[in-house]
Parts: sequence; structure tokens; C-alpha cells
Amino acid sequence: MPGKREDRVGSNRTQFEKNARYIYRTQTVCGICGLPVDMELKSPDPMSKTIDHIIPVSKGGHPFELSNLQLAHRCCNRQKG
Repeated sequence: MPGKREDRVGSNRTQFEKNARYIYRTQTVCGICGLPVDMELKSPDPMSKTIDHIIPVSKGGHPFELSNLQLAHRCCNRQKG
């Protein structure tokens, strides 16, 4: 599907969301800065939880494979770009 990232459509989205729920249950610190993530904070709070692609999809990272996903603060993920 042109213009759509693989982790945002169809069955890929379902797998991404499943893996994101697993990460939210099992990880407690930001994979970028190493500080604890407050799971109660909601977006758009800069310190709220988000899922980071360790290797960005745009650079060839797998869009929903668990080994390419980590917990991150929203602000850390944005700074990473």
C-alpha cells in the first residue's frame, strides 16, 4: 500500500499492537535514555509511554518484530527522529 508504513496497516498493525501490549506489560525503562517510564502518563505528555523501533522502519527495520521494538518516552523517541 503506497504511502502507508507496514506497521500501520492490516495484519501487520494487529501484530504490532500485540507486541506493543507485551512491551507495555514487561518493560519499565526507556530503551533510549534508561530512565523509568511512568505508565500512567497519557499522550501528549512528553514523558508518556510509546513504542520505539530500534532500527527505524525507514532504514530497513522490521515494522513489528518484537526484537526491533522497545519501550520509550515520547520525547526520547521524537528526539531520536
